[in-house]
Amino acid sequence: MRIDLIKYQALGNDYLVLDLPGPLQETVPLLPLLCDRHRGLGADGLLAFDPASMAVRIFNPDRSEAQKSGNGLRIAAAHAVLEHGASDRFDLHTVGRANPVRVLEREGAEVTSELDIGRASFRAADLPANFEGEPDRVHLDTRAGSVEAMLVSVGNPHCVVFDEPVTFARCIELGPHLETHPAFPQRTNVQLFEVVDRGHVRIEIWERGAGYTLASGTSASAVAAACMRAGLVDEHVTVQMPGGNLKVQRLAQGNLVQSGPARRVYRASVDLDDFS
Repeated sequence: MRIDLIKYQALGNDYLVLDLPGPLQETVPLLPLLCDRHRGLGADGLLAFDPASMAVRIFNPDRSEAQKSGNGLRIAAAHAVLEHGASDRFDLHTVGRANPVRVLEREGAEVTSELDIGRASFRAADLPANFEGEPDRVHLDTRAGSVEAMLVSVGNPHCVVFDEPVTFARCIELGPHLETHPAFPQRTNVQLFEVVDRGHVRIEIWERGAGYTLASGTSASAVAAACMRAGLVDEHVTVQMPGGNLKVQRLAQGNLVQSGPARRVYRASVDLDDFS
């Protein structure tokens, strides 16, 4: 079975896009190989995009389905514009929510857009996490050490870690243990952060189901929300990631809006039998 995929990247976070209707049930089981950077096409996941309903489903390289991805949604927005002629304002639909998009700029294969991902929640039940109410910080013991973290949901779960070295080495050391910590029955995304000043934060990211990643839109938004809650930054903040910068602002009603680029990289025609 031959399928057509288009690869995009947003700040180094890359996804393969499959237009629906397409052989999704046949493709998802092969994602560990398709997304492998040495034995396949290489990607942080797959976006299944339905141009009729403007709906997006997000799959990780380990075959699990994610509730949301900020970079993934901006990639889907770029795909909607470049491949399906979408206008400057439209909604992208994920499970249980419409995500408003505003296209800011289009230049060749790159589309810069603004995405409203909704309000952040600090309720443990919304991640879910095995704590009560809306804790300010939680204490988590791991084989890589004990940490203090803030629980944040922006439609998917995040564990924002305080007072740890913001390095690649520490991220890949802590990330796997926190992702699968018993406190998170559905696993979690993990971020280490450093406040540069009230308008800038630097982060490292371990993504649920994908591992270490250069950038993550929901991670950037979760860290921004945590730092705003802690009084460390203002309502507009630039989040610096290894893959590039993302701007995040909190609107008066509490919604988080992020803006940044996404770029089409290449088209691929793949015979699924080659990966089975």
